[in-house]
Amino acid sequence: MRIALFEPDIPQNAGAIFRIAACLDVEVDVIGPCGFVMDDRRLKRVTMDYGVQAKITTHSSWTSWYSTIGKRRIALLTTKGSMSYTKFEYNDSDTLLLGRESAGAPDYVHAAANARLLIPMAREARSLNAASAIAIVLGEALRQTRGA
Repeated sequence: MRIALFEPDIPQNAGAIFRIAACLDVEVDVIGPCGFVMDDRRLKRVTMDYGVQAKITTHSSWTSWYSTIGKRRIALLTTKGSMSYTKFEYNDSDTLLLGRESAGAPDYVHAAANARLLIPMAREARSLNAASAIAIVLGEALRQTRGA
């Protein structure tokens, strides 16, 4: 199981996701360009000492990252999703992909995804914080694959 962040632009969210990944032993791919530098103090503040434990790989672009994934399935978390995250059958080689916090994922990322998953929310809600969304979906994915 992996997490991938597409062009993240809020360092505090990335830091929280790195911490979640470190605690749950899940690797993270950061697909650039990022809206911050990886040694941003805001990122470090949230990540705390878990930044050292997190297994993070950075990629310069979507093309660079996409060429490395092989046959891994991509499950894109999106408010435009067509399937609830609880209905999806995860496997341990899936990548859970998050779009940019400020703009989501562009059409070519949606087209590359094997599944577009949504978290059902109240009608008046636009979206969840990226770290909250990945924690919810990763929890279900790990429950299914690791029996967590």
